[in-house]
Amino acid sequence: MIGDRWGVSDEEVARHYPCDGFVPAPVWRAWRGVTVHAPRRDVWRWVAQIRLAPYSYDWIDNLGRRSPQELRDLAEPTPGQQFTTAGGRPAGRILSVESGVQLTGQIMGAVMSYVVLSTGGPTEGPTRLLLKVVGAHSRWIAPPLSVGDLVMARRQLLNLKQLAERSTTRSDT
Repeated sequence: MIGDRWGVSDEEVARHYPCDGFVPAPVWRAWRGVTVHAPRRDVWRWVAQIRLAPYSYDWIDNLGRRSPQELRDLAEPTPGQQFTTAGGRPAGRILSVESGVQLTGQIMGAVMSYVVLSTGGPTEGPTRLLLKVVGAHSRWIAPPLSVGDLVMARRQLLNLKQLAERSTTRSDT
């Protein structure tokens, strides 16, 4: 399908993601990934902060409110909590969490898993930030959803990458 992959290898597409267990027969799937030059713990803190804002194009999905540009002192996410905030309102819910490793949530009929993987040892960077989105929507709306998700998810992952790399640089100095 058009727009179903961005920044991921065949091995990353083939791996199991937690969202697979929540939508066993999805109509559409999309994989996204980015390499972050920061330790996994720093990347995880930004992923966990998705609860506060979408971190994509704020003028579209956050009604112009800027996603926080600094880390907040948040408790670890837990299943049942709100997944994110869009336009100042709670959106979706968290389905599954493995602290420091994965966050899976449901929003607008889609289930998505963020997976944080170290590539340089257990805690050292660089880190791979992967996202898989699955949906059980009609096959007719799947292509536009996949392309729309590509635009928004790409921006989100690039923003999280930039913020994690920037906060790592600050803590090193």
